[in-house]
Amino acid sequence: MKSQINKIKLNNILFAFLTLILLIPLNITAQDTSAKVQDDTVKTDSSKINHKYFYKALAYESAFYVGAILVLNDTWYHNRKWCPLHFDDDNSGYLQVDKFGHAFGAYFESYVGYHWLINSGVPKKQALIYGGPLGFILQAPIEIMDGLHTGWGFSWGDLTANAIGSGIFIGQQILFDEQIAKYKFSYWESKYADKANGYLGKSTLQRVLQDYNGHSYWFSVPINKIAPNKFLPDWLCISVGYGANGMYGEYGNITEYNGVKIPDTRRYRQLLLSMDIDWTKIKTNSKFLKVVLQGLTFIKLPFPALEYNSLGNFRGYWMYY
Repeated sequence: MKSQINKIKLNNILFAFLTLILLIPLNITAQDTSAKVQDDTVKTDSSKINHKYFYKALAYESAFYVGAILVLNDTWYHNRKWCPLHFDDDNSGYLQVDKFGHAFGAYFESYVGYHWLINSGVPKKQALIYGGPLGFILQAPIEIMDGLHTGWGFSWGDLTANAIGSGIFIGQQILFDEQIAKYKFSYWESKYADKANGYLGKSTLQRVLQDYNGHSYWFSVPINKIAPNKFLPDWLCISVGYGANGMYGEYGNITEYNGVKIPDTRRYRQLLLSMDIDWTKIKTNSKFLKVVLQGLTFIKLPFPALEYNSLGNFRGYWMYY
């Protein structure tokens, strides 16, 4: 359940730590100052590309991707049988929270792919052409895996969400040459998880992937980008988020699981307004801090928040994550 900082659970701290560990290797590459970005007007010269850096980044990305597939195999596809390729229209599932998740995953991978190429010495135009669609490309095999397992199916809606995620990154690079609105994620284990008898996951890692009630997806924009002023720091952001609650099932709530009754709840959407920090705007001379701050790029911090939900209620939170 979303709550105050003094009620933080160990599993949420563990999730935040694991997320940071996963992100740091990808962002260590962004701190390598030995590779200089070429001007877009200069023709690509392969001799100027930092091949050592390139292959190091490729190794990190590959390891991360393989690790993610192994995690999915232990959660999503656990006890699922292989079957012929089939399709599934799941656009109404989980009140579209999983579609925000697909878009976020593609955005994250496109962001990393682009900066990985930039820091390898690849010119911006080529880096955007090859790195920008990376999220969509990496997510596509997962859709095929869904289509080859019972209980899931190849989803055109998921594929569209993946394209939107990469498109958000590419569009901002083309229009602004930077990511003004950063796509972020936050997770807090929901109050529904403990009452689901394992339906929403048994371990912390399983619940991160299966307990959509605990997911929130955000777009964070520096206030100075909206209303330039000299009083507020460049790193202070306003953040708009989306989430949903009351979900004990994809399309409708189940009433029991493994012989245990599931509480009756109402499903509802949440629109959220909060503050945030753009870690990339914080200046520091410490290489270690740069790595840590880069690793936090995609994580929304706990802040006071306002909520309006589809039940017609306004709510305020001293701290929301």
